[in-house]
Amino acid sequence: MASDFQRRKISGVFGAMDTDDDGYLTESDFRALTARWLDLRGTDGGTLEGEKLATIMMGWWATLRDASDRDRDGKVSLDDVLGVVDELPKTPGAVTGTASAMFEAVDENGDGTISAAEYRRMIEAWSGAGTPTDEVFAFLDTDGDGRLSHDEFTGHWYEFWAGDDPAAPGSAVFGRV
Repeated sequence: MASDFQRRKISGVFGAMDTDDDGYLTESDFRALTARWLDLRGTDGGTLEGEKLATIMMGWWATLRDASDRDRDGKVSLDDVLGVVDELPKTPGAVTGTASAMFEAVDENGDGTISAAEYRRMIEAWSGAGTPTDEVFAFLDTDGDGRLSHDEFTGHWYEFWAGDDPAAPGSAVFGRV
C-alpha cells in the first residue's frame, strides 16, 4: 500500500496530467499534455520533433493504461496508479523503460543530457504553468555539472515512481513535494 508521502507526490503529478480535471487519466489527457509540450517548444505534431514527442507520450499512456486500467474502460484513476506504484519495486525494468523514453523526450537537442532549460520546459508542460525550477534542477544535478545525464535522470525517475524517501533527489523530479 502506498505511503502517505507516495500518495502526496503521485497525487501532484496525477493532477497535472489530468488536464480536464475529471479525476481520471485518459488518452485525451496525454494528447493535451503533448500539445502543451509542443507549444512550449514552438513546434507542432507535424514536425519530426513533434512526431517523436507524440510517439513517446502516447507510448507512455499505453504503458500506464495497460498496467493500471483493470476494467479496460480507457480511464485510469489515482488509486489505479497507486496500485501500480505498489508493484514497481518488484519490476524496476518497467520504470527504467519509461525513464529512458521520457529522457529522450526531454532531451530536445539530442545531446545526451538534459539542460536546466529542457527540464524547465518538461515541468511547465506537465504543470501547465510557468514554474521556477532552478533550485530543484540543482538538487537533481547530483554531480553538479549543470546537466542531468541519462543515469541521473533514470535514477531520479525510478526514485520518484517507486521510492518512498522524501529526502531523495528523485522525489523532486516533478518539483518539491
